[in-house]
Amino acid sequence: MRGATHAKWTACAVVVALAATACGGGGDSGSGGSDGVVSSSWGDPQNPLEPANTNEVQGGKVLDMVFRGLKRYDPKTGEAKDMLAEKIETTDSTNFTITVKPGWTFSNGEKVTAKSFVDAWNYGALLKNSQKNAYFFEYIDGYDKVHPVSGTASEPSLSGLKVTGDLTFTVKLNQKFSTFPDTLGYAAYAPLPKAFFDDHAAWLAKPIGNGPYTIDSYTKGSKMSLRKWADYPGDDKAQNGGVDLKVYTDNNTAYTDLIAGNLDLVDDVPASQLKNVKSDLGDRYLNTPAGIIQTLAFPFYDSDWNTAGAVKVRKGLSMAINREQITDTIFQKTRTPATDWTSPVLGADGGFKEGLCGDGCTYNAAEAKKLITEGGGIPGGQLKIGYNADTGSHKEWVDAVCNSINNALGNDKACVGDPTGTFADFRNKIGQNKMTGPFRAGWQMDYPLIQNFLQPLYYTNASSNDGKWSNAEFDKLVDQANAETDKAKAVSLFQQAEGVLRDQMGAIPLWYQNGSAGYSTKVSNVTLNPFSVPVYNEIKVN
Repeated sequence: MRGATHAKWTACAVVVALAATACGGGGDSGSGGSDGVVSSSWGDPQNPLEPANTNEVQGGKVLDMVFRGLKRYDPKTGEAKDMLAEKIETTDSTNFTITVKPGWTFSNGEKVTAKSFVDAWNYGALLKNSQKNAYFFEYIDGYDKVHPVSGTASEPSLSGLKVTGDLTFTVKLNQKFSTFPDTLGYAAYAPLPKAFFDDHAAWLAKPIGNGPYTIDSYTKGSKMSLRKWADYPGDDKAQNGGVDLKVYTDNNTAYTDLIAGNLDLVDDVPASQLKNVKSDLGDRYLNTPAGIIQTLAFPFYDSDWNTAGAVKVRKGLSMAINREQITDTIFQKTRTPATDWTSPVLGADGGFKEGLCGDGCTYNAAEAKKLITEGGGIPGGQLKIGYNADTGSHKEWVDAVCNSINNALGNDKACVGDPTGTFADFRNKIGQNKMTGPFRAGWQMDYPLIQNFLQPLYYTNASSNDGKWSNAEFDKLVDQANAETDKAKAVSLFQQAEGVLRDQMGAIPLWYQNGSAGYSTKVSNVTLNPFSVPVYNEIKVN
């Protein structure tokens, strides 16, 4: 999820001092019922929890509890439904009039108004604020003035945003974008209170939102405690007293704590435990489809990976990966070999096209070796696949991918894993363009549209285009698709763009991922949404 200039926040601005507790410490589900507290595994977010600056899964989990936007994605279907939006109107897919529902406040009592949204979006877009999700505002008129490609901003705010009343504002886009309203459930579009601007450091230390939970405390590396907001005005109120997100640097430790009764919820069952999880947990194990795809991205800013021959090398590497064997043996069929760059949760009408990748995603050791040789061989002589070692069981599958590549090439040293200790450090290396070989680039959809699987990751200079791949034909087709008001035609154009990505093998699709979670006997009504995130507000403590 996204890339821009890194904001340099001091540690004291984001960490609240508490007595540290051990990561593997005992669970505490409180008194039970609506006042009981759920304990869940977690990882420290990469950045402070500003909505426009949070672009990874761990921080996103918190924002989903603390904020509500104009839209909310249905936790069962993923459909974008009105939340704070009373209505969103347009006659031309360029000019939109948005009416905010009355009666909403932030947890500090401040009213949520049209200005709460406009001020937040202007802050997110402005270059000097270095927000990683600034790209989400690119289609609003005036973005080039507040976030120029080079130099400094010539305007302080987006000309396409106008407050027209206490609860109404208008949005003017710089081109047609028919599905723009459906993107507005993403966290970058959340409203912000005046407190955010009046005392930014204080807000960063203890963010104030308008969702069903408030942040009680946070100790980096240990735990974040969220508690139910009793006066929350929405109809999706918390069914528990709060959630304690406990930081684990090894999901095997989290799973052990779950089995021992020291933790209520693990939302990332380690691969090494998948063979045991059904006998350990029975029907308290969840394995549900999710809008997630795992890929290998390439550092196209490294000239060795950005040559005509490198296209053959990338395609050869893809064909050297035995996806079916890896998903069966390592992931116990909780992953499905990828045959395109989106997700089956979109469905055929939404843009998923099984088999679009063609032979490039089909295991063929002989052809793989041939293509890699014709392309000039692996740059530097050895492939080093970068990954974070703290969560996600990445070591197991990276080692398996390397074994598959090594077997295809007949060289047991052709590929090795290149671990980075923590997710935050790994993301920082990626953001600083320090990768020298392919690296894992798992993508969890922000909203259920094919556009979200393609544009943020592969459009030139897009926010999550971590490898800096660029192709003018791809960009042109994406622009045409966004302007198309007929859904079927838009999907067709996006798939044509995906064909360009395929032909250049701009990234290697590996597998589609299910949401995988396990929970204790202390809690019930545990589900995962289509983003694979627990629906925390619906969990009940027995």
